[in-house]
Amino acid sequence: MGQIVGAALVSHHPGLMQCEEFRVLQGAGADSDLIPGYARVRERIAAARPDAIVIFDSHWFTTGYHLIDAGRHYAGMYVSDEMPWYLHGVPYDYRGHPELAFLVDAVARERGVRARAVQHPDLPRHYPTINVIKQMRLDGWPIVTVSSCQNCETQHFLQSGEVIGEAIRRSGLRVVMLASGALSHRFNGIDWTPNHPRIFHESNVSRPENVESDKRAIAAFRDGRHDRILADWDEDYRKRPWEAHGAHYLQMVGALGGAHCRSPGTVLSDYENARGTGNVHIWFDTV
Repeated sequence: MGQIVGAALVSHHPGLMQCEEFRVLQGAGADSDLIPGYARVRERIAAARPDAIVIFDSHWFTTGYHLIDAGRHYAGMYVSDEMPWYLHGVPYDYRGHPELAFLVDAVARERGVRARAVQHPDLPRHYPTINVIKQMRLDGWPIVTVSSCQNCETQHFLQSGEVIGEAIRRSGLRVVMLASGALSHRFNGIDWTPNHPRIFHESNVSRPENVESDKRAIAAFRDGRHDRILADWDEDYRKRPWEAHGAHYLQMVGALGGAHCRSPGTVLSDYENARGTGNVHIWFDTV
């Protein structure tokens, strides 16, 4: 029987792909703690000895279906259409795991869930996948990327996760899941003036109430109380809103049992600002 051997909520924000000198300048003399945080997360991944990694990509927006990328191999040069002036020329070369993707498809069809595997050589990449693969050197493992279906409600993301969890159990594989995205995700305006000279500082998150909400979520993660997060979801976290309406986290926790999940979270980075959004790396022990 397959097993989810670890999971993490990880930041992918594009500023982390800039050179160290620029990041230190933005950090008023210190780098973002999310950078050494990547190394901490990778240590946990390596120790879990996965056969494959599933990445919930909060920028791969789809409509009508949760999609699972079933490609066998990906290679190319990434350029962001969002920020091409600095996020460009990023090489990538990694394997997929089509068997796992198509198993997710099969379970979804059995259960009547609108999730499908897709296999197209020209399907574009997105930086929530590319950045974490590059920063954590994940190209040694097969990667399966899952979309964020934009016309879904909370229960639909949880159902997608349940399907993925069942497919993993049937697969015989050891799998680590990564929810690639921010917590609160409201940007500062284009002419915003920083509140703190260290751009990464939490006081530069767009709204104080978002900082408070994010920290409440982080405290619940530490305690493994995902039920608290889900109970407050529609009245709190979705209203901030979390990135991609929380699709990355909700699908991950759906695979872990939803409100019954008690996987405790270990915070592996500082909580930091990125253009007004709240970012952190958190590892969840699942075994």
